[in-house]
Amino acid sequence: MAKLFASLYDTLMGPLEKRWIARIRKRIVSGLEGNVLEIGAGTGANIPYYSQEKVSRIAVVEPNPYMIEQAKHKANGYRIPVEFHQGMAEALPFKDGEFDTVVATLVLCSVNDPAQVFSEIRRVCKKGGRIVLFEHVRMESSYLAALQDVLTPAWKRLCDGCHLNRDTGRYMRESGINIVKEKKYLKGIFIEFEGINPE
Repeated sequence: MAKLFASLYDTLMGPLEKRWIARIRKRIVSGLEGNVLEIGAGTGANIPYYSQEKVSRIAVVEPNPYMIEQAKHKANGYRIPVEFHQGMAEALPFKDGEFDTVVATLVLCSVNDPAQVFSEIRRVCKKGGRIVLFEHVRMESSYLAALQDVLTPAWKRLCDGCHLNRDTGRYMRESGINIVKEKKYLKGIFIEFEGINPE
């Protein structure tokens, strides 16, 4: 299933990326600086948007080896060093405080233990560093949230573990990250978060 999902991902997401998501990726990622960790880079959709003047290094963690292969192709010829690590976000293979910025886009819906992932994000991000996310989340409407609950078991099997009903903002707050920006899209089904790792 992981290989099939990786082979279809860009094709399935293509129309939504072209109409809308690519613009958000570019706006979020182009302003990042320094030593950057990207969690769950998938097929590398963010890679073209990093600033080659502002970013000194990109480290990528992705559990799906077939997606890593596609992401490597997108990074070919890129001036910024991009390191690819196959692994889980719950156990990041990096030192404490190694990164100036941590970014994740449309990935925290599929991790197994979001609380542990945020703990790891805080560990590897330097104190005062930025944490930037763009995720689809559990909706505020009780009716729509209930519908997400009903659809999630089947959706997880089809979409490589994706939870339609994940309340990512709650996990982020509970981790102790200071949220400084929260921007909602499409009536709150997608949310952009920016946080600071507290001192």
